[in-house]
Amino acid sequence: MGDHTTNDELFDERKPLLYTPATFDDPAAERRHRQERLAAAFRLFGRFGFGEGVAGHITVRDPEFDDRFWLNPFGMDFRLIRTSDLVCVDHEGRIVHGDHAINQAAFAIHSQVHAARPDVVAAAHTHSVHGKAFSSLGRLLDPITQDACAFYGDHVLFDDFTGVVLDPMEGKRIAAALGDHKAAILRNHGLLTVGHSVDEAAWWFITMERTCQAQLLAMAAGDPISIDADAAALTQTQVGGHFAGWFSFQPLHEVIVREQPDLLD
Repeated sequence: MGDHTTNDELFDERKPLLYTPATFDDPAAERRHRQERLAAAFRLFGRFGFGEGVAGHITVRDPEFDDRFWLNPFGMDFRLIRTSDLVCVDHEGRIVHGDHAINQAAFAIHSQVHAARPDVVAAAHTHSVHGKAFSSLGRLLDPITQDACAFYGDHVLFDDFTGVVLDPMEGKRIAAALGDHKAAILRNHGLLTVGHSVDEAAWWFITMERTCQAQLLAMAAGDPISIDADAAALTQTQVGGHFAGWFSFQPLHEVIVREQPDLLD
């Protein structure tokens, strides 16, 4: 996963940015921050229609215990999730905080991604409509738009489907296929994105879903023209880095918190 930040030309350095990442000395304060961002991400996923019955999950690593992560309770609609509803599970599958069961597919996939990638703070996977439609094509995204270039050379195809992922060994295969990239297209299944924050992982999922939609529309209309390799690679450094992903999520976060402050309960 590329270690780029926003390109200097994208903003005026003479003025402060509207948002800057929070820093913490206290694990408890950082935990609360991650939990609030996670609840907000779920509310946004619900607003965008990414829910599909009881499928879908976002996880965030606990800042104090590396072998634990927080996620949504099994069966709760994304549009209802509050910070207090979140469940914490360790890499053995034991629930260490929370009153509800978790989705076993979430554990099987995310535990292995978090174990394989110490840099990954958060991961997102749902059965969004355009993501799962595109996944059936068994191909990568083409760099046909500026936004698509965020994934240029930084996403993979997991070219297999063996049923619902309930075995951690299958999750290990997905993690191995993901490698050091920011996203994976799980064939006949959907999308998986990761990031150095909940904000980043959630934004990559949102924009990847839209990118799938844009390519499906373009392919239905005709023969899309791809951006040439050099320009696509340059654009990836401008819009595909960790800070760019984090920053792009901030306006959405501010809107959902102002409109639905109960998510912080």
